[in-house]
Amino acid sequence: MQRGSGLWVGCAHLLLAGVFWLAMNEPCSAQEFKIGHFQIDATIPMGHRCMGVLPQKSKSVLDTLELHGLVLLGNEAPIVIVAIDWCEIRNKSYDQWRERLAKVARTEPQRVLVSSLHQHDAPVIDAGAQDLLDRMDLQNELFDRDFHEDVLARAQEALRQAIDDATSITHIGYAESAVHQVASNRRVVDRERRVSFARGSSSGRETFFRETDEGLIDPMLRTISFWDRQRCLVEYHAYATHPMSYYGRGEVSSDFVGLARKKLARLDRSIHPIYASGCSGDVTAGKYNDGSPRAREELTEKVFDAMVANRSTVNKVDAAAGWQFRSADLELQYTQAAALQKEVMELELQDSSLPVEKRILAAMGLASWERSVQDKQPIDVPCVDFGIARLVLFPGETFVGYQHLAQGISGTVPVIPVGYGESWTGYVPTESAFEDGFAESWLWVAPGSETRIERVLQKLLGAER
Repeated sequence: MQRGSGLWVGCAHLLLAGVFWLAMNEPCSAQEFKIGHFQIDATIPMGHRCMGVLPQKSKSVLDTLELHGLVLLGNEAPIVIVAIDWCEIRNKSYDQWRERLAKVARTEPQRVLVSSLHQHDAPVIDAGAQDLLDRMDLQNELFDRDFHEDVLARAQEALRQAIDDATSITHIGYAESAVHQVASNRRVVDRERRVSFARGSSSGRETFFRETDEGLIDPMLRTISFWDRQRCLVEYHAYATHPMSYYGRGEVSSDFVGLARKKLARLDRSIHPIYASGCSGDVTAGKYNDGSPRAREELTEKVFDAMVANRSTVNKVDAAAGWQFRSADLELQYTQAAALQKEVMELELQDSSLPVEKRILAAMGLASWERSVQDKQPIDVPCVDFGIARLVLFPGETFVGYQHLAQGISGTVPVIPVGYGESWTGYVPTESAFEDGFAESWLWVAPGSETRIERVLQKLLGAER
């Protein structure tokens, strides 16, 4: 009996060794790719500054401001993509968002893509500028620090939960549809052949702006989607237009693009839709918008229709290949405009006789000057290549011409351009816009930006890819 037991034990050892050898030498199973999604309320409190410099602070909420995000998990470090119904996140605050979300996801800040939708009845977040305002006894004039900290902390927790609840992806989809009669370029030429950029968001109430041609736009709403077999989990939509029908009345709203996203979410609650604004620094709804509540409803329906159309035309590929991430540094030169130089802005910041809004703008300009001139900190431009399409996050109010430039460089692979990433730049005009005399107080970059951006896009999207 003892001898038989010994024989049995020896055979068991041999069997276990064989199983171990097979496990160590069989081909590895396919990498599992997962996605998690999250959403939180990001509505500003009453009495909060909107757009950084609007004189009318928030006094009512027409609809909530929201943050929507996704996290991609696979064979590389995680990628986090966030779109928020705020006007801008700039400078030190932009770093803070990426660093804190990266910590939760255990990834690098460069792999956290944060963009604002740029609604104007929404906050500008710039910790460096608020630091300067604090020294002038203007606490919370640009943004409420406690409110901001609460939103960021809740975003971290929502991301943490999204990672825990992540779902497997089997397919990645892409679709695009035209949005009809929403976008128009700000650039117009009058009867005397004079060029201006005067067609603002609600200028359709004036006959000239309403009847002038659309100008250069990108009519396509592009959607990347993530699937578990036949079940769509998350959609990420992007379209190039300033997302305002009317603003400045103190009525907080995600406006027509946010309302379209919310309507889409109600259409099928099993799908999580995210919306981001494209490169739309010079594109508004001005030709088709008179600033009325009815116009807001009509614009909402037009964006919603394109989102729905993309659900019926989606092309899907197997997710087995996953995605690739790459990033390139972009160095944009600070403006040489006399009114935006350090000494001038310091005097304006300190001048208590000036309107508070003027002093806030000076603080924002100084924060941008410190970022670009003093600290020489480049902007990292990220690209997520899904094979079927490539998502690129551009800085600030990049002009729509950059979408066309990116697509030309990418060739046959569609590009999903997203604007309003790191926003210290304000507007980022094309060279032709500079030549046409484009100049604004919200413009902190110099001519020459197009050449620099083109070089970065060649690295991210060029033929060698």
